[in-house]
Amino acid sequence: MSKKGILLVNLGTPDSAATPDVRKYLDQFLMDERVIDISKVSRTLLVKGIIVPFRSPKTAKLYKEIWNENGSPLLYYSKLQAKLLQERLGDDYHVELAMRYQNPSVAAALAKLKAGLVESIQVIPMFPQYASASSGSVMQLVMELVSKWQTVPPISFVNSFHDNELMIKVFAENARKHDVSSYDHVLFSFHGLPERQLLKCDHTGSYCLKNKDCCQTLNDTNKFCYSAQGHDTARLIAAELNLHRDQYTVCFQSRLGKEPWVQPYTTDVLKKLAAEGKKRLLVFSPAFVADCLETLYEITVEYHEEFRELGGEHVQLVESLNDSPVFIEALAGMIK
Repeated sequence: MSKKGILLVNLGTPDSAATPDVRKYLDQFLMDERVIDISKVSRTLLVKGIIVPFRSPKTAKLYKEIWNENGSPLLYYSKLQAKLLQERLGDDYHVELAMRYQNPSVAAALAKLKAGLVESIQVIPMFPQYASASSGSVMQLVMELVSKWQTVPPISFVNSFHDNELMIKVFAENARKHDVSSYDHVLFSFHGLPERQLLKCDHTGSYCLKNKDCCQTLNDTNKFCYSAQGHDTARLIAAELNLHRDQYTVCFQSRLGKEPWVQPYTTDVLKKLAAEGKKRLLVFSPAFVADCLETLYEITVEYHEEFRELGGEHVQLVESLNDSPVFIEALAGMIK
């Protein structure tokens, strides 16, 4: 009996923390036209001439800080999520995992589904909030690869799951392990994007960034906006934890370059909270479904050290979804 194919796709990770492997990963990642959305000539000069040569050794050192006996935490938890989902769905389904950049590749995972003669393929980009540079890139690559097949099965995509009830409950439960009431303020720190990418997603041309509150409420105009979906995720988690609006802040991390990115920047928020006398911060990173460099190092190490230098005492990361059985139920619910 034919099976239903499920393809989980996360962002990616180097094959090792060695500089050559990090260089390969950064090159493939940053040369994606949806990630750095400028002309190919400019992108090539920027990425291959400046960013990759100079950034690879530094980034490799950071990866070595989070690499453990299981290798890359992102890849480890992604494999575990695929395994647990396969067990949860049973023999009627064929689950494959891919990374948008590096290994296991999307092409290899699709080839396995094709060889398995699946009757359909459902693609779940493992990014709760939709962005052209993440979910959109996954969708484009899958369509490009499958377009070369002589027989194309029914294919569907999960656009986003920023408001998935079970996912919200997992994040909230992970926060409760740290006694939320013992912290002075809560941050929801999302991965950043250039403002130009938000503007490109505003098909009306008259809504995005026209006022500072345009992302505060999700509506028909901004329903596919990464920032608006992020604010919605934060609002739902805060509601689950009974947090008032003045008890938390939505912010954005991981900038690259000098042009404006989505604001407020997490580093600026740390400065503001330290100046207000806040000492202990609890930080969510709800753009990721598995802990990775951005959570395990950027938040846990860099932001913690930065906040202490500003006069604060502690920055505590709320663990990601990782191997939560409730998150596996959330994935199963999306599929069924």
